[in-house]
Formats: sequence, C-alpha cells, structure tokens
Amino acid sequence: MATNHERPFDLLNKSIGQQVLIRLKNGVDLRGKVQSFDVHMNIVLENCEELGEDGGIKTKLGVILLRGGNILFISPA
Repeated sequence: MATNHERPFDLLNKSIGQQVLIRLKNGVDLRGKVQSFDVHMNIVLENCEELGEDGGIKTKLGVILLRGGNILFISPA
C-alpha cells in the first residue's frame, strides 16, 4: 500500500501561479492567484476577489498580503 507523505508547504509550492479559494476565520471567501508565501503561511494573492454568499464577485481587491493566522482553509479554485 503506497502512502502519500506530501507536506503542506509542498502543496502550497505547487499552488504558486494557480488560482485558489481561501476561507478566512471570519467566514470571508477570497479567490486569487498565489504569488508567494512564507513559513508563517502569509500569502500574497494577485487578482484577488472577495466572494459573496452566492459565490459571485463581491469586491475586487487586486494584490493583497493575507496573514496566515487568518486562514481557515485553502482549496484549488
């Protein structure tokens, strides 16, 4: 039986240049392209958009620095 021992930073590294969906601890959903990240999981997103409850674009934010401590989850968009 093969096991996958991929680490969280390996997955984030694969996400550079890719669009992701991020949910913050306050329930806000963001979608954007990962530009970079650091060891604290602070993430720079480009073309970032805040999504409304219906999944549509609520606000265009552009380039943002997202503090890692505010992130609940990250998913491929």
